[in-house]
Amino acid sequence: MDISDENTAQEAVSAEGTYLQASWRKAAISLLLLGVLIVVAVLAISLGAASLGAFESFSAVLSWLLPMEEPSQLAQMVVLQLRLPRIIMAVVTGLSLGVAGAAMQGVLRNPLVSPYTLGLSSGAACGAALAIVMGAEGGSYVIVISAFSFSLLTMVIVYSISRMKGTSVETLILAGVAMGYLFSAIISSFKYVSGHEELREIVFWLMGGLYTSRWENLTILVPLVLVLTLAILRYSWDLNALSAGEEVAKSLGIDVGRVRVICLSLASVLTAAVISFTGIIGFIGLVSPHLCRLLVGSDHRYLIPASGLMGALVLLISDTACRTAIQPTEIPVGIVTSFIGVPFFLYLLVRKKRRWWQ
Repeated sequence: MDISDENTAQEAVSAEGTYLQASWRKAAISLLLLGVLIVVAVLAISLGAASLGAFESFSAVLSWLLPMEEPSQLAQMVVLQLRLPRIIMAVVTGLSLGVAGAAMQGVLRNPLVSPYTLGLSSGAACGAALAIVMGAEGGSYVIVISAFSFSLLTMVIVYSISRMKGTSVETLILAGVAMGYLFSAIISSFKYVSGHEELREIVFWLMGGLYTSRWENLTILVPLVLVLTLAILRYSWDLNALSAGEEVAKSLGIDVGRVRVICLSLASVLTAAVISFTGIIGFIGLVSPHLCRLLVGSDHRYLIPASGLMGALVLLISDTACRTAIQPTEIPVGIVTSFIGVPFFLYLLVRKKRRWWQ
């Protein structure tokens, strides 16, 4: 073996070692996010307006998981029926929005894309407002189904408009923004013609919140979110190739149009499913992927799960602060996430022009 061959072999071994080291680091960061999320969830169980100590709260949860002595009736009601479903709903919702945001930004190669900016949230809000004006009671599944249907309808309309221009990314984003304005105008019309109670319901839904979290909702959402998240993760390699450009992805044998349709569809269903129950919770899908790019880079095999964990962590912290800051009343969590997300969004607009995925 001559010197050049030996140098090439050494470089290959060195590159492989560097790659493995970076992969372990990214995996460790994801596990760290998971650990922090568990710690925050445990702390959140013991926080609230009811005068329950940490020991009593944890005992209630353990008695639910393991055959132990029954906790007090107050602990069962507050911890098992109010706090625990809400904490799990915050985790599931944040996870869904973070995963959907990372997938949308990856497939469209645009750092400002999120379920919010593509009009999905506005579509869901329009569907919910329509159901409320038509007489549906707050928290009913009629509102959920209507919001879910309108959110998916929005994505179908936006994609159909973009196909008229060859499914360009710019047209897709602009169509989403236009549909968002249209639905906002329709919602304003509903507010104008609705009665006092209907107006109150619409306003509360638009603010977003986890106060209607119930175990029945979680039995629907948890399996659906897990299946859709795993389906999106299946396209991680395709999204990595697509981040290098459409021509590069096509040269690797990837059907760009098919990947784009499937990933956007999966992300849209994932988003529609959770916001149908919680109302509009903006900017989680925008902020989480960017924070995780700083931690794990742009490899979607790590970015997507890390974004989900970051979204769950941000939303859980925000909701815990909302329900404990001014006890016994609470602040709608959508307000807090907007206060967090808007400055971050403006920062993205004015920062230097380097692409995040490069």
